[in-house]
Amino acid sequence: MWQGLGAGTVGAVVMTLSEMAEQRLTGRPDSFVPARVVERLAGLPARSDRRSTGRNLAMHMGQGAAAGLLRSLMANVGLRGPVASASFTVVRLTNDQILENATGVGAAPQTWPRSELVLDLLHKTVYGFTTGIIADALAARNGPGPGQRHAAMAPGRRADVGPIPRELAVGGRSG
Repeated sequence: MWQGLGAGTVGAVVMTLSEMAEQRLTGRPDSFVPARVVERLAGLPARSDRRSTGRNLAMHMGQGAAAGLLRSLMANVGLRGPVASASFTVVRLTNDQILENATGVGAAPQTWPRSELVLDLLHKTVYGFTTGIIADALAARNGPGPGQRHAAMAPGRRADVGPIPRELAVGGRSG
């Protein structure tokens, strides 16, 4: 768990820094959608003052840390590298959309201005790949995951290669 919380938090910090840098370059104002989601989920009154900035940050960090748990799980079972990080980025985007739309705060992405959509995809990709790099590095300290051990039995996806023995899948290393 600590690996996922740590990787997700670092990913959220890097994403937040990328958003701040982009806003300085483009002049785009802060979005308070994350703050509004927190307010709706917690039953708090909507704010338009400095507390919104704190709530935005809390939502970014909370979602980032929580989603990092999934990416860490992926890495520990052997789903590592850029393809795993790209898949995880889609999960992170989906998580945002579920929360924003379920609370009535957000709108479906296909209704957004294209420039906002591109920026959101960019920043979530920064989060997904940063979180993935950290989660993969932490998981690699334990050796290959079950999926990687299975793949090492024969290259490619092959119907004639059965699963690895249960003790290797659950227990980790042989020997």
